[in-house]
Amino acid sequence: MPESLAVINCSQLVTLAGPRRPRVGGELRQLSIIEDGALFVRGDRIEIADRRREVERLINGDCEVIDAGRRVVMPGFVDAHTHPVFAGLRANEFEQRAGGATYREIAARGGGIRSTVRATRNASLSDLIKAGKRYSEWFLRGGTTTIEAKSGYGLTIEDELKILRAIRQLNSETPLRYVSTFLGAHDIPAEYRSRRATYVSLVINEMLPRVVEEKLAEYCDVFCEADVFSNDETRQILSAARGQGLGLRVHADQLSLSGGARLAAELNAATADHLEHTDAAGIAALKAAKVQPVLLPGSVYALGSRQYPPAREMIEAGLGIVLATDFNPGSSPTPSIPMVLSLACTQMKMTPAEAVSAATINAAYSLRRGDEIGSLEKGKCADFVIHDCEDYRELAYFFGVEHARQVYASGQLAFDRTNGAVARP
Repeated sequence: MPESLAVINCSQLVTLAGPRRPRVGGELRQLSIIEDGALFVRGDRIEIADRRREVERLINGDCEVIDAGRRVVMPGFVDAHTHPVFAGLRANEFEQRAGGATYREIAARGGGIRSTVRATRNASLSDLIKAGKRYSEWFLRGGTTTIEAKSGYGLTIEDELKILRAIRQLNSETPLRYVSTFLGAHDIPAEYRSRRATYVSLVINEMLPRVVEEKLAEYCDVFCEADVFSNDETRQILSAARGQGLGLRVHADQLSLSGGARLAAELNAATADHLEHTDAAGIAALKAAKVQPVLLPGSVYALGSRQYPPAREMIEAGLGIVLATDFNPGSSPTPSIPMVLSLACTQMKMTPAEAVSAATINAAYSLRRGDEIGSLEKGKCADFVIHDCEDYRELAYFFGVEHARQVYASGQLAFDRTNGAVARP
């Protein structure tokens, strides 16, 4: 294997070079594009991203040269909210929603999250890993090289640990990078419906210590919603998680204005996710606490809703906005960041540049990895994608298209449009 590689003949090298923090306001539109740019990688790190003539000086006989063919080259997408390990599908619920049933109605009949919990509990670790590898290729095909990966479909100690162990194994056996989040508080399982406090205690006193002992997660998340976990229950769980050294993320204000955004601010969480019903007070609280909003338009679209989160208000307030897929089998069965970019532009009136920033550098910072991934800058991991287009705006413009031609993770080819995913050695 060559010790170095050079990517030349780029129509646009979209570097996203800039301040070492989440981009806000007008910074979201500054992609630091180098026309006729080139990239030089040594090992798994970027050595230079500059004009072609500057990179060509470094090319020697030991360097692999990749001709981008006048295509766009940009960082791998960072998907900061996914649920990628589960068993079973919910196409039947998709059909029911098409017939007019709501997400809450389906859940009340025993569907929704609980349907996936039943299937996931019955699946073995190897079953989950096999399915997870299929989905990992889907992410790579769309140009995503890092995902935040939540548990939450087990809701028992052993089943939550099983999911997190699957995430750890997928991280080691696929080119996709996984950042794990414990979401034992995704729902109240059926056997605890009349004993809510007992389940909250189980999450705090038994699940969290085991997760931390095995070093299976970096973050803890809670689905904060009136029908799921109350603000007080969410505060208890996340406070305990912080005490165990985990970072905090919150499913907030998705189905109603429950105060989740303000609670995320109170707890200084890393992110508040969903936010479809967040109001001006919630936005102000997030800004004051420097909590990054993670917006998930794919779930709004898939549920047939029209209540998209107020992205423009958040940008105008100076928030470091993030876009993610919310990939899961029920409310957002898509691993496609390009589809999310299109929805962000058409439904939330973000510009293509703002959307790209939100799905790369800002997403990286929301995962405490802004110094490692999310932009093409000297010293960062060589996660980059050659997209089959001449202008980055085509990624959102031509929706429903898989633009990624070649995907590199840590300097190694991870996906090729001709040959598919490349197994990790």
